[in-house]
Amino acid sequence: MTTLFIILQVAANASIAKLGAALGAGIAALAAGIGIGNIGSSALKSIARQPEAVGDIRSNMIVSAALIEGVAFFAIIICALVLFL
Repeated sequence: MTTLFIILQVAANASIAKLGAALGAGIAALAAGIGIGNIGSSALKSIARQPEAVGDIRSNMIVSAALIEGVAFFAIIICALVLFL
């Protein structure tokens, strides 16, 4: 009897789960954009202060941006799975 009750609760809240998944995907994309913007801003400030360190700063910036993109992509895929499954 309790299993049926749990299944009915999940079915009733399916629309809330889809709304949460959509909001989660939007927040993940927004946070990734803000993070990469901060990386670019900090890199430009660092290059302005030390022009001789352009190569090191650029490579660190690219690695950091790739890690942020990976986390954002993972979050959006999880939200899409909740939304469509």
